[in-house]
Amino acid sequence: MVGRQARRPAAYYLAAIPFVVALLFPFYWMVVTSLKQNAELYDLKAIPFWFRSSPTLEHYMFLFERTAFATWMVNTAVVAVLSTAIAVVISILAAYALARLRFRGGETLGGMIFAVYLVPTTLLFIPLSQIIRILNLGDTRWSLVVSYPTFLVPFATWLLMSYFRTIPKELEESALIDGCSYLGALVRIILPTAIPGVLTATLFAFTLSWNEFIYAVTFVSSTAQKTLGPGVVTELIRGDVYYWGELMAGAVLGSVPIAVIYAFLLDYYISGLTAGAIK
Repeated sequence: MVGRQARRPAAYYLAAIPFVVALLFPFYWMVVTSLKQNAELYDLKAIPFWFRSSPTLEHYMFLFERTAFATWMVNTAVVAVLSTAIAVVISILAAYALARLRFRGGETLGGMIFAVYLVPTTLLFIPLSQIIRILNLGDTRWSLVVSYPTFLVPFATWLLMSYFRTIPKELEESALIDGCSYLGALVRIILPTAIPGVLTATLFAFTLSWNEFIYAVTFVSSTAQKTLGPGVVTELIRGDVYYWGELMAGAVLGSVPIAVIYAFLLDYYISGLTAGAIK
């Protein structure tokens, strides 16, 4: 009996190994490629999975010394933080109203919000470009802060609706009996209880904003205003010349903030997703 219990965790780990290897291999490939010397990168006889020559940091130095990589990182962080904050605030208010308040057309409105999330972003170029032109935000990072909530709010609202519905109504009703308004009940009762759901929506929105590419490459063209993805791709691919070492170094550095955030908040993320799923 004891031996069977001891073998069960080992079986779980063995079953997980293929998935772990498949998920980590792209990151491993990026790291190895970013540390190889150029002569080894273009040598067809070199070992693709390991180093034949000593590793080098020249590709990372190239990024910071000969490109605007640091500016792209700052722009990406500013755009991701601001657009996430705007989207989460709007989503909390919308989700609370749709999940708790009873009014005509509420269910239909909830379905329409999720349907908006399914609209391809490429279909929104023309109306968004007109709005950005009217606001005089063309070719600035602020155009992305305005445009990103259009695809962040629908899914975050739907996710928070599911989570808010898992919270017992008695908690909110007690607050209303004690004199709280609906807004007061939301701030003092619902939000502290829904922290895993709010963090999940925040992580989701931040990840999408950090990795977004299509709007960023369409609405911004100045090097000083670019975000990380378009900056690395457009500045390090010149015609048919690919700076593979620098491209991989940029990909590694761009992945680090997301990996660190998920490493610390993964439990909240899973809790927020599963709470809405099992309702």
